[in-house]
Amino acid sequence: MSEHRSEHRKEKVEELISHLASEFINREASHKSLITVTSIHLGDDFKNAVIFFTVFPEQQSVAALDFLKRQRSDFKIFFKEKSKVGQIPFFDFAIDEGEKSRQRVEEISLNL
Repeated sequence: MSEHRSEHRKEKVEELISHLASEFINREASHKSLITVTSIHLGDDFKNAVIFFTVFPEQQSVAALDFLKRQRSDFKIFFKEKSKVGQIPFFDFAIDEGEKSRQRVEEISLNL
């Protein structure tokens, strides 16, 4: 498979993971906080995927991370049922610290 086709396939699978993770979180999470999927990091071998997210209010971040880590196997089942991807990666969730930093910089710059 050419490098270009492989990269295109990886992008498509990342988009699918992002879409289905958002759908799953919207369906399963309590509505005490807003959890937003910000990006996906899919390994080159398609075996591991990290789903990055932000939480509002930010004080709920740890609770949201704990919840999502407990839901990994349920999300894997959900993903398998909703997608036609042959090899299902191991999913993990992580708070998107980069996005939090970007938002903080934006907030500071608006207050100057």
